[in-house]
Amino acid sequence: MKAKIIGALLAGGAFILPSAALAQSSDPRPATAPTPDATVASATAPETVDAQSATPVAQDSAADSGDIVVTAQRREQSILTVPIAISAIGGNTLTTKGITNSANLAAAVPNLQVSSPYGSTQPNFSLRGISVANEYNSNQASPIGVYIDDVYLASRTAHGMGLFDLDRVEVLRGPQGTLFGRNTTGGAINFITKAPTLNGNEGYAEGGFGNFNTYVAQAGIETTMVEDQLGLRISGNYTKGDGQIENVYPGGRDANSQNTLQGRAILRIRPNNGPLDIKLKVYGGRDKGSQAAIHGLLPFRQGLGFFQTNENRIGLNQTEAYGASVTIAYEFSPRLTFTSITSRDGGKQNLQQAADGSPLDVLDINWRSNFQQFSEEARFNYNGDKLKLVGGGFYGYDRVVTDNTFNIGQALGPTVNGGFFQHYRQNRRSYAVFAQGDYDLTSRLTLTLGARYTWDRNQYRDGYAYLFAGDVGGTQLPLATTVPCPGVAGTCAYNPAARYALDGKNNALTGRVALSYTFEGGTLVYASYNRGYRSGAFNGGGYTSSAGINYIAPERVNAYEVGVKGRYFGMLTLSAAGFYYDYNNQQVQDTRPGPVSFLVNAPKAEVYGGEVEARLRVSPALTFTAAGGYLHSTYKDLTLQGTNLDGNDLPFAPRFTAQGGVDLTLFKNGTNGLTVSPSVAYFSRQYFSPFNDVNAAGTGQLNSELKQGSFAKVNLTAALTIDRFTFKAFANNLLDRKTYAYGLDLRGAGFPYNFLVPAAPRTYGGSVRVAF
Repeated sequence: MKAKIIGALLAGGAFILPSAALAQSSDPRPATAPTPDATVASATAPETVDAQSATPVAQDSAADSGDIVVTAQRREQSILTVPIAISAIGGNTLTTKGITNSANLAAAVPNLQVSSPYGSTQPNFSLRGISVANEYNSNQASPIGVYIDDVYLASRTAHGMGLFDLDRVEVLRGPQGTLFGRNTTGGAINFITKAPTLNGNEGYAEGGFGNFNTYVAQAGIETTMVEDQLGLRISGNYTKGDGQIENVYPGGRDANSQNTLQGRAILRIRPNNGPLDIKLKVYGGRDKGSQAAIHGLLPFRQGLGFFQTNENRIGLNQTEAYGASVTIAYEFSPRLTFTSITSRDGGKQNLQQAADGSPLDVLDINWRSNFQQFSEEARFNYNGDKLKLVGGGFYGYDRVVTDNTFNIGQALGPTVNGGFFQHYRQNRRSYAVFAQGDYDLTSRLTLTLGARYTWDRNQYRDGYAYLFAGDVGGTQLPLATTVPCPGVAGTCAYNPAARYALDGKNNALTGRVALSYTFEGGTLVYASYNRGYRSGAFNGGGYTSSAGINYIAPERVNAYEVGVKGRYFGMLTLSAAGFYYDYNNQQVQDTRPGPVSFLVNAPKAEVYGGEVEARLRVSPALTFTAAGGYLHSTYKDLTLQGTNLDGNDLPFAPRFTAQGGVDLTLFKNGTNGLTVSPSVAYFSRQYFSPFNDVNAAGTGQLNSELKQGSFAKVNLTAALTIDRFTFKAFANNLLDRKTYAYGLDLRGAGFPYNFLVPAAPRTYGGSVRVAF
């Protein structure tokens, strides 16, 4: 199926020429709703109108007025009227800030961090300090819900997507337990693609080249077969580049290379321009770049630069994602609409990870998983004079089948290599009903009440693991069953028929209460309470003993927030929010003697802070943007490896973040012009481990290595538009800052080093875009 989808999408790639188009909301008659900017901008982020835009005057007007339309509450609203802390990043802003992958989003959103032990694959999102912490297994659900066109993506492998042909990205900070549901304790990120407008034909094609011999191509076409009734949009994305981290090992592959191919097609049908609106979408993509470089064994880092490694087995990060969805919307009346979203998605990962950063075979891991999912959401929207109501139901199913191999040098004795093989199947089913209403108590005062009840049913099946003798890539000789086995590795005889199974279930009531007031000048102030929930989880890292395979309690967040947003003097858009979280049962890894890995709950944490975002349009030629975040996130009750960690910071939670940028148009003549856009992103010190600088007694830990000090990175883009052509130049990490993106404690598990992943070096290049 996936091969057919990818083939069908790419068959049209030779003539794909996409263009800017209005994103479609769940409203089946979007023409009657406020029209969003075709490249919807953040209320605070720089945004320039696409050169290929069909209606540049209208789009400029929308962007300048700050009337940015989002669907964060499952209906179209101006971002300035939504009582939620939200950043909406338009397609042009993604380009301006050098954001080509979901892993780069932290450059544009306050209090957001993105990290991964695998480079851009399987990113870990941290929003206001809430993240997967030190958990890295593919079966775990992200506490930041990730969606494409309102479809929840259960697999974190699918989150590491290249960004192309998007209308906008909406980042909702804070628990979204009512309308988005489970696994959104930290927030939600919704990637909204461009869909057919059913009006005219247009498109674009873009090609570029950068350092590390990086070739980039992006294109698409939108055609209207029947005006106002039938349209098709096809788009594609291709990136291929050499490794960004030099491998000095003779004949060794360089790390952090890129090789991505993606395609998408959306068919939109509105029979007789009537109340029925149908969107059919198929997509497919694959990635097979080389693995992220590892800074590991220190003796083999002697004489190396920061962006170099000496590794004998740099592997490939091979992933696939594909799927199809249908969105059906029907307008019963101007007040009542119905929306159904049905989706079927799948994919796989095969990550070959040399995890020691040396020419020795100390630790080599092959992470293999296949995932499938199905989801259905049906909801009604009622739009009355004083009451706005949305309510419906959700069903989701996902399955992960995992086959991991852990090769450990001299695991069985001097010169005797071995390791562990692990297999299991995880099934998760989720059912929910929800409703949320906004009631106008007065013409200026609105009360919001919402609730969601969720039933989660989870299964761990066909689990087995064994200790083996053998070399990397060689024949494995099973020696002892480790799952199922209640003791430490090597204490149970090998039994190929032995299997382990476990069930887990949770029910949860989540909800929202908010009160918002709009002043005469349009300023909105609000106060809200939200309750979030992340489902209980199985320990996907249990392979040395079944004693570590457990099902732990769900995470819960009680969040309190106050905020203000508005537009002032016709030129300044401003939003600010302050928040306090009572955070219970964060799911973290704990390594115990054996070694045996356990998944445990951190009983209690406290999170509070604030954000401010601003956009100042001084003139048509000059726009300033700025955003800042303050975050205090600490554990109030946590013990790992017998060590009290009360008062430690949560991982991936810098105390301060800031972003700033300028859009400077040096000249403009009609649609022609030159715009230069420098930007900077600052992050204060952050820890990669709940231990912070503390070392567990009796271990070889050196956790002071697992942090990144404060840093700032500068990006720069310039775009020259002449008629239908746009010539772009860019530089990301212009000053070539040397920083770590991820770290993991391996010393505590008995290895003589920690696992550190360097972030990307400076990249630069240019592209040419033609609009039709």
